[in-house]
Amino acid sequence: MDLKNSSHTSPLWAPTSNVTDFDECNLTASWDWLIMIQPSYMTVICILGLLGNSFVLCVFCLRNKHNTVADVYLSNLAAADLVLAACLPFWAVTVAQEFEWLFGEPLCKLVNMFIAMNYFCSVLFLAVVSIDRYLALVKPLSFGRKRDTALARRICLGIWVVGFLLSLPVLLFRSVKEVPALGVNACQLVYPHQGWRVQWNVTTNIVGFLVPMPVLSFCGYRIVAVFRENHPRGFPRERTERKAIVFLTNVFCLLPHQIVTFLDTLDYYEVITGCPWWHGLDISSQIATYMAFSNSSLNPFLYVIVGSHFRKRVRLMVKQALKRGVKDKASLTANFTSTTKYIQASRISLPQCNVN
Repeated sequence: MDLKNSSHTSPLWAPTSNVTDFDECNLTASWDWLIMIQPSYMTVICILGLLGNSFVLCVFCLRNKHNTVADVYLSNLAAADLVLAACLPFWAVTVAQEFEWLFGEPLCKLVNMFIAMNYFCSVLFLAVVSIDRYLALVKPLSFGRKRDTALARRICLGIWVVGFLLSLPVLLFRSVKEVPALGVNACQLVYPHQGWRVQWNVTTNIVGFLVPMPVLSFCGYRIVAVFRENHPRGFPRERTERKAIVFLTNVFCLLPHQIVTFLDTLDYYEVITGCPWWHGLDISSQIATYMAFSNSSLNPFLYVIVGSHFRKRVRLMVKQALKRGVKDKASLTANFTSTTKYIQASRISLPQCNVN
């Protein structure tokens, strides 16, 4: 199957090429391979994202009174990643149906708006998590007192608003349209003017990468540098390796999508043309988009679950739950014992109540 202009159907992508001769440039084998692999891949990252982020949110919600500033940011990051993961089954089904959208016009708009919104929110929350750790560890005297949960909640609210505003073009311009050449009704991102395509690409590159990645790099570098200065005998190697793994994982997941988005802008200005180029860009967009989504499935493990503070909190919750279980069992046993004694006493006193 030749899915020319597949970027019509990619959740974060606008149309790319303008080829109309499908027979001239046919990459059926490549598209068949993608259609076979993508649904399974999306299912895996969806399950990981739902389980990991739900677990994180449950722990934070159950210990809401003891949440710190970092917990506020991490819980909002988990919420954004959870919503994004919850939207992936729609696209897993759609790709399995060879891009036939089965869920109607409203869900075409809403599902993709939530995907775009939470994609932007997720990367921005990653940035504020890094900034907060930087202030807490590198500038504790200057900014430590200014870190409070009320301010953190306002910042998170601002990020949600920004994410919603950035995703409005998706809500406005996504629609279910027939694609005669493919024989499907696809959920497409169709702009009224192609200038919107460049605007979306630039926004994605700036907000999705150029803003958060320098922040992650600088904060991570400064945190490691300060810890090494404060521990001249040697900074734990595993901490350095962990921060490097977190950073490289983010780059690995997010960078391909940003590169493909930038190349799409070059395609708009016809810097590079040709059928292999157009099809390569369309296929790359599919792969890169779902690599970016996988970051939302990995975040709870990279930022929260592996953290010692979170593990201590989980252990404390388990201990408290076990204590409550023991107390409940003891209370139930005591009630049962007292009830049994009462029944036995009642049986003994019954003969004394007989009337001759």
